[in-house]
Amino acid sequence: MIKKYAVFLIFLLFNFASAQRKITVSGVVIDTRTQNPLENVVVTIQNTAVMQLTSKTGKFELHIFPQKEQLLLLRSQGYKDFLLKIKSNSDQNINLGILQLEDTYSDEVPAALITLSDSDFSEDNGSSEMTSGLLQSSKDAFMQTSAFNWGQARFRVRGLDSENGTMMLNGIVMNKIYDGRPQWNNWGGLNNVLRNQEFSVGTAASNYTFGGILGTQQIFTRASLYRKGTSLTFSGSNTTYILRGIGTYASGMNEAGWAYVISAGKRWADEGYFEGTNFNADSFFLSIEKKLNSKNALNFTGFYTPNSRGKNSANTAEVSHLMGENYNSYWGFQNGKKRNARVKNVAEPLLMVNHYYKIDEKTNLNSVLMYQFGKVGNSNIDYQNADSPDPVYYKKMPSYFSSLYAKDHGEFSGEFTPDYENAEKNRIAFLSNSQINWNEMYFANQQSTENGFQPSKSHYVLYEDRTDDRTFAVNSNLNTQITSNVFFDGGFTFKKLKSHNFQNLLDLLGGEYFEDIDAFYKGSYSQSDLQHPNRQVKQGDTYGYNYNLFGNTLDAFTQFKFTYNKTEFYFSQLYSISDYQREGLYQNGLYPNNSLGKSEKVNFENFGFKGGFTYKISGKQSLFFNGAHFTRAPSLRNTFSNSRLNNTIVNGLESENITSGEANYSYHSPKLKLRMTVYYSLIKNTSKTSYFYAEGIFDNGAGYDPTDAFVSQTLTKLDKKNIGLELGSEYQISSTLKATLSAAFGNYVYSSNPNVSITNDANAAKSMSTTFDFGPAYLKNYKQSGTPQKAYSFGLEYRDPKFWWIGANINYLMDSYIDVSPISRTSQFYINPVNGFPFPEATSERGNELLKQEKFDPIMLLNLSGGKSWRIYKKYVGLFASVNNVLNLIYKTGGFEQARNANFRALNQDVSSGTPSFGPKYYYGYGRTYFLNLTIGL
Repeated sequence: MIKKYAVFLIFLLFNFASAQRKITVSGVVIDTRTQNPLENVVVTIQNTAVMQLTSKTGKFELHIFPQKEQLLLLRSQGYKDFLLKIKSNSDQNINLGILQLEDTYSDEVPAALITLSDSDFSEDNGSSEMTSGLLQSSKDAFMQTSAFNWGQARFRVRGLDSENGTMMLNGIVMNKIYDGRPQWNNWGGLNNVLRNQEFSVGTAASNYTFGGILGTQQIFTRASLYRKGTSLTFSGSNTTYILRGIGTYASGMNEAGWAYVISAGKRWADEGYFEGTNFNADSFFLSIEKKLNSKNALNFTGFYTPNSRGKNSANTAEVSHLMGENYNSYWGFQNGKKRNARVKNVAEPLLMVNHYYKIDEKTNLNSVLMYQFGKVGNSNIDYQNADSPDPVYYKKMPSYFSSLYAKDHGEFSGEFTPDYENAEKNRIAFLSNSQINWNEMYFANQQSTENGFQPSKSHYVLYEDRTDDRTFAVNSNLNTQITSNVFFDGGFTFKKLKSHNFQNLLDLLGGEYFEDIDAFYKGSYSQSDLQHPNRQVKQGDTYGYNYNLFGNTLDAFTQFKFTYNKTEFYFSQLYSISDYQREGLYQNGLYPNNSLGKSEKVNFENFGFKGGFTYKISGKQSLFFNGAHFTRAPSLRNTFSNSRLNNTIVNGLESENITSGEANYSYHSPKLKLRMTVYYSLIKNTSKTSYFYAEGIFDNGAGYDPTDAFVSQTLTKLDKKNIGLELGSEYQISSTLKATLSAAFGNYVYSSNPNVSITNDANAAKSMSTTFDFGPAYLKNYKQSGTPQKAYSFGLEYRDPKFWWIGANINYLMDSYIDVSPISRTSQFYINPVNGFPFPEATSERGNELLKQEKFDPIMLLNLSGGKSWRIYKKYVGLFASVNNVLNLIYKTGGFEQARNANFRALNQDVSSGTPSFGPKYYYGYGRTYFLNLTIGL
């Protein structure tokens, strides 16, 4: 078999090489306005591997095989793409003369290269973000629309989370080991220095990594790649921040072989679009390159982007009806200023050194060392022996009384007895006290004395769930041209993570100390750390939970690409190993024998294969097909069922199994650019851990404790199937008018019935089993949540020769669904927790009504944008303005079912009341927003 493979490979390498004589295509590239030559412009022949960078004098020479018609593409950071049709029927060389590139500062959508949806900040997402934010510089019409027009509605490309894409910086994969997702906040405010990118869609080949099924994005921060000059940016908005300023300077490569880039920025808001969402962020960037000789160069990159943002709450329909869609329950006034209790703080500096080694004209070896450290904190209020400070706590809402049912011996009798008088009292009280009362908490933490009030034991404190990561990574990547038609890419990446996770006390709120216990339990079970019982903690102390997570990963890939006149194809291989471990630093009272010290080490070994084939119908048209099949280790986050308290590893944990395929048609001409893609992906054996408070889910007949409790839920063997179609096109109607059309048509469903297990820590205090197998959750064919599954966009853009432009987009998004509760879809849902028998009133018809997945209303968004640029004393000035959601539509971007009513009777009675206490919670999109941006290029 090995001999046959070797013979086949030799056959591919040598027998398919074309003997046709090549011709030379040459030219000079200059700046349209300054008329100066442009260096390092990427010159390529579309749909081929022919590529060259322009010299210092702007010259280039490409050696190609003559064809009837081909397209020449010029691309450079800060400039418009230049597409030129060339004809080469004969064997004569072609001199294109002078080609002029126009800068694109006025074209850009400077709202962000990094587009963050509101969910990136609104939930406790731990280390990184849950949504597939896009670092977008691609000129692909569909991807531009996805980022800048559909992103405000939480649109996810192909319905996939960001863990399915690969985010790279100078060769290092930046997806976190903890959850497989990038930490988008690490790049905030660095827009001006992150424009040098390569982006591959889906499972297309990448020169730097095997990649994921969503695509690969490689950012380059090599100092010599930046255009020399200074740029200043000033922005105003009413979304995340109010004001922004960024300054950037690039030196260019000097005669001594040095180049450097520096950038600094500030973003700020006392309050963003949603109430109480304060924002404060700084950004600092430095890149220095030293050219050692003609073959070697070193580059140092470092950046630091500390940022802090107040989150906004998801609200029930009852709360939104009373307070409006912009209401946020996480803040309250303190000394006349709004103070948000739930703030996310991110400060993770990154240091990186790259070695660029040009072995010869056909081979490059790039190696990198990276070290990243810092913290991520998510704050909240903790309380002991006191009432909940949450203004929307269910007992404070009108529905607590308007949805009452009579009880008989502790069990709902089914008789509806609403108390409208007290419901009205709750409504009035809520409307007059609808925010967190900080003064009341300070007062509760004081004790009365003859001389007034003195600090005492705190009943309320402000704390943060804190993660301090230390990540070391090394990477080496080799790219070489074996023959005129055969190319090889290969490399490896090793990453080592130590993640310290703990609860950090931020503010005693006027008290003197706080007890390090869980007041829900008694005696030794209440102790966070049996080795230090009844500890009194103060500001800056660790309490509650304290543990380390360790992760080591090694990924290696190889890739062969074969390029011919009419066809191209590639195949790539992946091998990876991962190991995870937990180390408990506290001996928890609930789990004295399974919390302190190191857990077993969990190991995974994975393989992958992918390939693609391209057929070039002509210089304008091509068909290409890509497919991949690989396994992937579960994330560190989903490896331990309750990592805060013990070392228990998820039962039945195994690698994910991923299959994906896509077929594409592409048409590129100077007037029309079009891409149409049909895709399919199947992700099997995923696992997911979540936490919630549940009532009445345990069955006495099975020996469970029916006590209501805060539980952890683990799903295993969850499969997801995503199929759909993408269309992106733009047509140059005239020299000044362009039309764009994009469409996404998807069907994203769960394709299995995952197994559900519930861990109830309260049972540990009663010497009972803590983990229960609830069997399958019947989720098959339910829709995946969190994104519109269908989206359409049409836009017109007028660009005047006098350097001003205006554009409009109309967008229609539909088929977005709520996130359902898995535990409510198990057979346990129909079991009475008191006697272990099915509820007599439960019917399948009513059950189907209660468990029907909610579908959100369609969304229509009208967006306007425009800009103007000037050249003043050889300096560039650009003004950009946009208004999104011009019609000020109020719409839901997502939501989730509360799992608290996890049995038929409780849910049926709550819903039947008409004013449910535990209805779904929703997130809302921005209404009408604006963005202004002024750029000055010196």
